[in-house]
Amino acid sequence: MAKKKYLTTAELKKLITTIAENPEKDIPIAILDQLEVKLLGRAQKISSNLNESATGKTYVTKTQFESIIDDIEKSYQFAQIDPGSAVGMVAAQSIGEPGTQMTLRTFHFAGVREMNVTLGLPRLIEIVDARRNPSTPTMSIALTEEYSNNADKARIVARNIELTSISNIAKSVDIDQINQRVTVVLDEDLLEDKGISPEEVVEKVEYRRSSLKVELENNLVHIYNDKDDPELNELQKLAEKVRLIPIKGLKGVKRVLIRKKKGSNPDNPEYEVVSEGSNFMQLLRIPGVDPKRTYTNHIHEIADTLGIEAARNAILIEAHEVMDKQGLDVDQRHIMLVADLMTFTGDIRQIGRHGISGESTSVLVRAAFEVTVKHLLEAAIRGEKDNLVGIIENVMVGQEIALGTGIVDLTINPEYRKFAQVKAN
Repeated sequence: MAKKKYLTTAELKKLITTIAENPEKDIPIAILDQLEVKLLGRAQKISSNLNESATGKTYVTKTQFESIIDDIEKSYQFAQIDPGSAVGMVAAQSIGEPGTQMTLRTFHFAGVREMNVTLGLPRLIEIVDARRNPSTPTMSIALTEEYSNNADKARIVARNIELTSISNIAKSVDIDQINQRVTVVLDEDLLEDKGISPEEVVEKVEYRRSSLKVELENNLVHIYNDKDDPELNELQKLAEKVRLIPIKGLKGVKRVLIRKKKGSNPDNPEYEVVSEGSNFMQLLRIPGVDPKRTYTNHIHEIADTLGIEAARNAILIEAHEVMDKQGLDVDQRHIMLVADLMTFTGDIRQIGRHGISGESTSVLVRAAFEVTVKHLLEAAIRGEKDNLVGIIENVMVGQEIALGTGIVDLTINPEYRKFAQVKAN
């Protein structure tokens, strides 16, 4: 019996490179790259188990390797969709049907009752509707190496992120009618916890309300109205405005939570910050924040900060996460089609009457979606014409649709046999 000749890792690399450059094999190079990594990794593992050099035998013969490649090519060809297939219908059905099984629930962060994030059907609706203001925006904030392994330094970054106003650090905001002023009684413990000094409070009040006179007396901040003899209602309005003056932090970020990152070393844990509320653009400017690993679920903020391609990826991630947490398996390509449709113009558009469906050039498509009479009346007033090139409008008028066999425009000459015979002679 002839001894099998196993390929070396060098020979295996050469074969994969040859196939990648061979136009006869219709396999994307990315798939071959993954194959190379898996095969070489497996070969090195077997070699090390048998105490042989990693550059030695791979325990794959050339015949076996060719068989693997043929199977990969068949699987790839089988996975491709036929030209003229109704990909939109398939995607809508594949996402919509599991959507009927979704729960209407909100997920709460462990240990913090007030912090929550919307999941399930409400979140999926937010994504496809491209809501400008999601119900529970959150940010997952990664820290740089200097801050991530030190709890005290991570706390400093968290303080700079969480919005702290005077109402968060004051015992009370009182109206002093005798002296015609508003007095803020600062809480020393809260000031220490937030890392703020009384002088910093005075500085921020003077910056925000430059026309007002401000005095500091121990832990009391006196703020005088700009009028000589203010009435009581004016002092009350001033007190309300003073309570809302921001001292530090980002606008819109109500609360932050420091937690140990999943999978980090228990002896030397890596910390990350999770926020309720989102202000992505300003967040990336804060020292200690790692911009490459920081993420927000606010898709419009991602588009404004990182561009439309990043927003497309965010739609993919968010939709997939919603499905995954509900235990629903939806092929990524269906979600990719929806994400592409929402972002291909350069802006995020919703799938609805104010977005993709409402902007269709076909009158009948717009009428079939929502508010039928309104669309038909407006089209009649404008004298619009429908060229019947799409699917929905052709179904409505009973014509053949441009899908499947209907996409092929081909006629057969009944006398083709006669012509073929003449040509042969």
